[in-house]
Amino acid sequence: MNEDLKGFVKGIVCGFTSWTENEFSIRVKADIKPYIAGQFTKLALKDSNGEWSRRAYSFVNSPNHSKGHQEMEFLIIDVESGNLSPHLAALKVGDTVFVGEKASGFMTLDEIPARAKDLWLLSTGTAIGPFLSILSELESQKRFEHVILVHAVRTQQELVYLDFIKQLQQKYAGRLIYIPIVSREKIAETLSGRIPALLQNKQLITAAGINPTQDDSFFYLCGNPDMVHDTRDALLALGFEKHLRRSPGHFSSENYW
Repeated sequence: MNEDLKGFVKGIVCGFTSWTENEFSIRVKADIKPYIAGQFTKLALKDSNGEWSRRAYSFVNSPNHSKGHQEMEFLIIDVESGNLSPHLAALKVGDTVFVGEKASGFMTLDEIPARAKDLWLLSTGTAIGPFLSILSELESQKRFEHVILVHAVRTQQELVYLDFIKQLQQKYAGRLIYIPIVSREKIAETLSGRIPALLQNKQLITAAGINPTQDDSFFYLCGNPDMVHDTRDALLALGFEKHLRRSPGHFSSENYW
């Protein structure tokens, strides 16, 4: 392996789904090490200058799915000015892409305090990916009384994986509440606006039908750094505390770029 790609292994594209003009999912087979739902790894390709470009992407799939952890899925935005995503968008089934051998990340089930009965998963854009991975785990389906999946996007077309979410809701038997938010279109049965504002004005809580409490609730925030920052402030104002290993709290976050 090229020294510039130390820690990567060769992968083969085995599936591709286009969601919008610039949003897609790619499935890859590669001999990587086991990982945990909610984690991420890196993908790498050579850019137009012949230099290696690499970027972190979260697993959409559970590592325990039927095809095994070495067949993985990633949800990606094709950024026109990006060094890597346009090349990933151009890949076809059978093409080569390099995958980080070891996963990273702490947005996992084992980081959630044992007291939590209600899990709130607040995401924007492609950051719904790691939450779908977490929701696919049998532990999630058994552990929580309620799981609230919030997905905020600009347009209805960006509400991806709807069929899969419906399948998950059947598995959760009424305990998985899905709340889509669309900011640039008026769509029936969706909220409109930004996650932090909808928390502050209680529209999000009303839509969920679940009142978050310090005793029972835990929040994961993942996505746009502005959303993560402002939602953190909204949660602090509501009396929730940031979660640290040395000081268990009520929310943790991961910026998605």
